[in-house]
Amino acid sequence: MAWGGLFLSFGRPSQEQQKSCLAAAGGFNYDAALRGASCPKSAAPSTTEAADTSDKALVERGFFVNRSRLLIGSGASTFNHAKSALLSWRHLALGWANVEPDTPVKVRTRFCICYRELIPWVMLPLQIAYVNDVDGNSTGRTKGGMFAFGSGTLQGHLLAGEERFSVQLDEGDRVWYEVFSFSKPAHILSTLCYPYVQLRQKHFAQQSGQALLRHVAAQATTGPQPQ
Repeated sequence: MAWGGLFLSFGRPSQEQQKSCLAAAGGFNYDAALRGASCPKSAAPSTTEAADTSDKALVERGFFVNRSRLLIGSGASTFNHAKSALLSWRHLALGWANVEPDTPVKVRTRFCICYRELIPWVMLPLQIAYVNDVDGNSTGRTKGGMFAFGSGTLQGHLLAGEERFSVQLDEGDRVWYEVFSFSKPAHILSTLCYPYVQLRQKHFAQQSGQALLRHVAAQATTGPQPQ
């Protein structure tokens, strides 16, 4: 059901409903010059100064910037478990929000994030803008690696901008998970409720980190689980 430009469902959206949402959604709803702006510049950890400079430029263009970074463990095994979780969307298996787990993580894939807000479920259409899969050897570093992908919002989304999920194995053998997004309202509802929307974005990123931690811990304890 479409209401006021939004895609709603009174129960958890079916795959058919999500396909209908994506068929009705248009193209990206934010400036073409910013597509890929959330993409990490390299596999090396970004400095606080570099991140602040990048964030400031986006804020000056009217975007809200949200970063959530979490240490989830150490070692190549943990990194591989975390990468596998991103590829199967386990980081978004939140109960109140989810993505179909068989959605391919490939450039130009269109998909919905479905989340429950009070009574209705909302389907938010996005498209994967880039995928980065980098190991340390390819960048001349002796250790480390990174897997990241970023998605841009499509017409029919409450917001306009990008969101990136990434896992990184640094040269200290630590594994980090980061959610980074920049966005601004793209609907009258998100404009009127924007302080609440910003709180929900922060909560979403924190809950995603906890979901990834649980998945990695389960993998380490019991071994690989069925996808």
